[in-house]
Amino acid sequence: MASNSFSILSRGFGSVIAFMVIATSLLAPLQAQAGPNPRYASIVLDVESGEVLSASNAEAPRYPASLTKMMTLYLLFEALEDGTLTLEDTFPVSSHAAAQPPSKLWVRPGDRISIKEIIPALVVRSANDVAVVVAEGLAGSERAFAGQMTDKARALGMDATTFRNASGLPDDLQVTTAKDMAKLSLSLMQDFSEYYDYFSQTSFVYRGKTHTGHNNLLDSYAGADGLKTGYIRASGFNVATSAVRDERRIVTVVMGGFTAKSRDAHTADLLDRGFVRAGLLNRNDWIASADVFDSTKAISRPTRTRATRTLAVATTENKANTATAAAGRNEQSMDDPIQRLIAQVDRQGQRSMDGWAVQVGAFRDPSGARDLASQAVRQLDASLNDSRVAVTPSTSEQGVFRAQLVDMEEGQARRSCAQLMERGMECMVVRADVDG
Repeated sequence: MASNSFSILSRGFGSVIAFMVIATSLLAPLQAQAGPNPRYASIVLDVESGEVLSASNAEAPRYPASLTKMMTLYLLFEALEDGTLTLEDTFPVSSHAAAQPPSKLWVRPGDRISIKEIIPALVVRSANDVAVVVAEGLAGSERAFAGQMTDKARALGMDATTFRNASGLPDDLQVTTAKDMAKLSLSLMQDFSEYYDYFSQTSFVYRGKTHTGHNNLLDSYAGADGLKTGYIRASGFNVATSAVRDERRIVTVVMGGFTAKSRDAHTADLLDRGFVRAGLLNRNDWIASADVFDSTKAISRPTRTRATRTLAVATTENKANTATAAAGRNEQSMDDPIQRLIAQVDRQGQRSMDGWAVQVGAFRDPSGARDLASQAVRQLDASLNDSRVAVTPSTSEQGVFRAQLVDMEEGQARRSCAQLMERGMECMVVRADVDG
């Protein structure tokens, strides 16, 4: 890939790793994923800003399946980078490697396979036999190589990942998280950008036979240029995806899909929402977010070069399924928006301030805050949509306007927030006299 394709990636990579834990928010999965599915996890991040745009179960342990081969490739690329190997070098095929179950390249014991043939076999074909060839070629045995893979995971900050084999074939002790797989995806792109083109390949030829891949997103989603799919029965259908739109790169990891088709559709939806949400960052706005790992306490604000984005608390019972706030914004100019807001409050009168409210976001632009709050009201059932829209200046941060639905009883507020989450909007329940 051309170097300018990774200029955004290079600038944002450090921020991604730094803010991955503290900047995580939740995004509700599609209906197909939202039902009882203990295998599901996802994460979406904007590479340039370092913003984790959404996540669900992102730190929960999951089986990586063939996403494992991204680490196998990382160590192979590292050997190429430090001169230990060249693309023309070959590795021998052992009986153990040849005996691996499909997917495989069907290499035979005693064969030799070159590094330039190995890479597409792992990326495109996801060949288990070739993964073992790499393990034995680099470390002498698959067990020793798995130890090296785990050591490298720790070095990359993948603290929740343990590897037991090079392929991702079933092993109860081989576990990872969506967050760790996102870190690995970013590390591959940043550390070995000269090899990244391999991840966009959809076919390759080995010994006169054309082999096609499993990653249909490369053809079906505009801008997708990697990375890797995976499946075992225990994991469900996994995929790590990177896509570019309007010079912005987003990385997603989805784990636990019921089918490859539903996984791909869900990934496309996450990417679409992610690009919309990432676009809001350029407008110096923030949407209500939540800590995916502990929804009982607020997350401290990270220091940012962009406008500060407040991270908010979601209710515990809804932390697993939260969704991106609606992206629509009213760009209509106003003569003096602050004075208009003050006049609006004066006209409406200030009702009881010891009630409850649902906060759906906070903006630098008051018109954007009002528009989002109005959208939230329209999403509620008739029994809940009689609440009043309020756009009020934040008392804790100058120039920030809170978008809230106010004048609610506590139960009504919690039901409203739960309903908004189900319908794709983020929110949090607050006391009306507490600044969000």
